[in-house]
Amino acid sequence: METEQITMVSLSFLTKWGIRADIAGRPIAWGALIINSITNNKVIGTINFRGIPIPIHGSWNESAKQITFDSPYATYSGNLTIFDDPPINIRHFILSGRLIMNPPSLQAGEYGTWIATTDLSLNEYPISGNTLPYKYTDKLPPVGVFVTSNLLNQLQQQNFRVYRG
Repeated sequence: METEQITMVSLSFLTKWGIRADIAGRPIAWGALIINSITNNKVIGTINFRGIPIPIHGSWNESAKQITFDSPYATYSGNLTIFDDPPINIRHFILSGRLIMNPPSLQAGEYGTWIATTDLSLNEYPISGNTLPYKYTDKLPPVGVFVTSNLLNQLQQQNFRVYRG
């Protein structure tokens, strides 16, 4: 019987991420990425571009801050970047990279890019001992951070209205 290894990972899981995918330089899809767990470097979650959550399975490399995951329609690979914004007390988690569409997608064989973001309060996710490779910079993050953050906030507001009763 294998025992699960629990280690601290810099990738925030049990969170909803706003995601945008571009194929051949054109924006194709906007949606939500949910990372349910990272155990033994295995990623499990869902991706939702059209209202139906699709399961994803993949891997997380903590030392390289790299993620890869597959859905039935595409294979994603990317890296984690963390951007602190002290004036508004927000830590942006940014996953971005490349993707390739797989059958049965109509765009099978096409390559593209993707970016996913989630935000947490700087107080909610302290980084002790500078264990993560991040440094505060006054440079702005990629524009996709703001677009997907806005999308994520809209999704959360819609869900709040639905569940509010």
